[in-house]
Amino acid sequence: MTEKIFSIESYSALDIYGVNDRNVQLIRNGFPLLKFVIRGEFIKVIGEENEIEQFDRKFSAMLLHYDKFGKLTERDVEQIIGQAEDPGYDQVGEMASDILLHGRQGNLIKARTANQQKLVESTEKNDLVFAIGPAGTGKTYTAVALAVRALKNREVKRIILTRPAVEAGENLGFLPGDLKDKLDPYLQPLYDALRDMIPTQKLLSYMEDGTIEIAPIAFMRGRTLDNVFAILDEAQNSTIPQMKMFLTRMGKAAKFIVTGDITQIDLPGNQTSGLVHASEILRDIPGIGFVILDESDIIRHKLVARVLKAYHEKR
Repeated sequence: MTEKIFSIESYSALDIYGVNDRNVQLIRNGFPLLKFVIRGEFIKVIGEENEIEQFDRKFSAMLLHYDKFGKLTERDVEQIIGQAEDPGYDQVGEMASDILLHGRQGNLIKARTANQQKLVESTEKNDLVFAIGPAGTGKTYTAVALAVRALKNREVKRIILTRPAVEAGENLGFLPGDLKDKLDPYLQPLYDALRDMIPTQKLLSYMEDGTIEIAPIAFMRGRTLDNVFAILDEAQNSTIPQMKMFLTRMGKAAKFIVTGDITQIDLPGNQTSGLVHASEILRDIPGIGFVILDESDIIRHKLVARVLKAYHEKR
């Protein structure tokens, strides 16, 4: 017997479970060999692996139906459960398997380029992955999606997102507010990604109880990160000692992703980037993955790729 936990945190429980849990009852009836334990936004399914896989495909199809039509009626649930797994249905299942998350308002979050998919696959195989590439290639966004998915699937207990505060430089002290106010502008891209993936109130709750922590890299010193999905973003601006310090924080059942763009290093000229150094000395170590993204992975405005190409050619 095996078990798997499914999450509907990005949805209204009433919309998915149905009035008086009628959709839930239809699901129970459709999968009599499985045991379902429902606790709020989480569904624990217990049974034989092949039965759970079949439920996974059907349940993913239900969520896809809801994303497309904005509702999931009892009739919809009955039709999806009773639908034969013909080639057309398998295609839906394949689409569902590519989805990392069902984000806010039902938007589907998944790898959108070949190298982003390589990042997903490398993270599934390795506990430490480096994702290196220019701006706009989705490094941070994909990494955050993987972290949120791991949290929702209860593969980790916490998410830690960190960045070097190099951009602030000596001007940091002149910004208004306390330390958090001074640092938040440099951590804003991480907040933006999370807001796309987690409902506002749930995100605030996670931030308040420490389930999700966003902090500058200096705050990592002296800690052991067990059961954590940690992301070091903008890692090209970390020094060699900072990179070593961050990587050696890895504890039990931890996943680490390091992202950065080695063409945009803001460190003083006499300092070597910790990301450049790490990519040279760690590349051949088993269990560490390296994914290189390029201009073909840029998913921002089409002009971004042209601008980067122009700057690259003029160097």
